[in-house]
Amino acid sequence: MTTLFFCGDVMLGRGVDQILPHPNDPELRESYVRDAREYVRLAEMENGPIPCPVDFGRPWGDALEILDAAAPDARVINLETSVTRSDSFAPGKDIHYRMHPANLPCLTSARPDVCVLANNHTLDFGRPGLAETLDSLSAAGLRTAGAGRDAAAAHHPAIVPLDGDRRLLVFAFGMPSSGVPQDWAATEDLSGVSFVARHGDVTATEMAEHVRRTKRPGDVAVASVHWGTNWGYRVSRDQVALAHALIDAGADVVHGHSSHHPRPPEMYRGKLVLYGCGDLINDYEGITGYEYYRDDLRLLYLVSLEPDTGRLTDVRIAPLQARRMRLCHASTEDAEWLRTLLHRLAPRFRPCLAAGSRDSQGVTLTLRAA
Repeated sequence: MTTLFFCGDVMLGRGVDQILPHPNDPELRESYVRDAREYVRLAEMENGPIPCPVDFGRPWGDALEILDAAAPDARVINLETSVTRSDSFAPGKDIHYRMHPANLPCLTSARPDVCVLANNHTLDFGRPGLAETLDSLSAAGLRTAGAGRDAAAAHHPAIVPLDGDRRLLVFAFGMPSSGVPQDWAATEDLSGVSFVARHGDVTATEMAEHVRRTKRPGDVAVASVHWGTNWGYRVSRDQVALAHALIDAGADVVHGHSSHHPRPPEMYRGKLVLYGCGDLINDYEGITGYEYYRDDLRLLYLVSLEPDTGRLTDVRIAPLQARRMRLCHASTEDAEWLRTLLHRLAPRFRPCLAAGSRDSQGVTLTLRAA
């Protein structure tokens, strides 16, 4: 059995960076908020005071205990934050995320094996900011996928050794539907992200062929895609078609992200498609307007695969709740709300969606392959 950990966006910049021991300058260029510490104040107004500075592990909270107990073979996150001291805000963007490189122990406390960078915040501070991000993550011993110093590096998968001379391959790319600008695309002589404009174009076909050519017998291949809108449960036909094309090309899991709340999962040809994992860490606590989606609830996905075929065995989902910029175990009532939501959104899993069970690691929901 091979077990992988997946989550959606990990956003350690802005307000989260401000509560850590080495915050960047709090200046922002947003329409309504000009100081990142305002997001800390909004969270405190919602749920109470937040100590400052906090220890590096605090934003992860109870997630660290759950991950240690689960002991997955590899951990894959979407890091939606530049790691830079740069003050060169990318023009034409409303929102910019940066974490001071000295705060990297916050990221390494979760021991990610792969940080996906093909998203719409990796170049928030330009290509110099990307260079510092790549250097900082490399110096911390962290693998990256989906961005690089040229197109070859951006398209190259992150490779994680697994037992038995097997490998985890993580291919990553971002799409304009999630806000990734086309001029962020890496080229032969320019740094940037692995960019795919739409399903069916030449680059999408090349990415699928790249999976097919690179994967060896016994490998586990993950296609990590930043796509779609921030809110809403609808999954577009193009996303479905691209996910299926990636599975057909040899991907064992499609790891989709960008939505701020979970979107329905799917099983296709025995393989798992996560169309939207939802955010894991951000500074949205206290921001109003989308309460319908319960974006205060965050999910850890523990995906178990058959080692030889990559077919899905089950998905254990650990629900958490963001409170005072820390992830806490979700209540049994909130876990049941999520189970009901998944039951409605994911009909292919409906007969196999187990009710939440609680132990010392909190509540766990389980999706089992039929």
